[in-house]
Amino acid sequence: MATTLTINGKQQAVSLPDDVPLLWVLRDELGLTGTKFGCGVAACGACTVHIDGEAVRSCQVALADVWGDVTTIEGLGTPDNMAVIQQAWVDHQVAQCGYCQSGQIMNAAALLQAVPNPADQDIDDAMQGNLCRCGTYPRIRAAIKDAAQRISEGA
Repeated sequence: MATTLTINGKQQAVSLPDDVPLLWVLRDELGLTGTKFGCGVAACGACTVHIDGEAVRSCQVALADVWGDVTTIEGLGTPDNMAVIQQAWVDHQVAQCGYCQSGQIMNAAALLQAVPNPADQDIDDAMQGNLCRCGTYPRIRAAIKDAAQRISEGA
């Protein structure tokens, strides 16, 4: 039996067992490889996507448990029309190896939806579950603050 999901604004039908993690539906079935596999136990945040605007670890959400529309890094913006948070990431040269960055960006985007003008503690609290082996945390914080400022100015 096929399950129909709305992913990045498009209806997608997949015929997979109900217990397959959303991460593998996205990557293996639909070819949306921007969402990364990191640890498989929701400890690193590399697989973060949005379900109905909430940042979730897709490695821990079974296909049958997806409760709403899914947005991946591919649906956040495009190379020609980046989301404000993505442009801030580029401007602050956040990425080094880049592996964790799609999860970082997705978590930061959800933070800015919930807290439009986050203080340092808000950022620390929201981002603590996203690990960056390269240690770009100061640049991540700067990019989030910059994106918040741009959004408040109507960018």
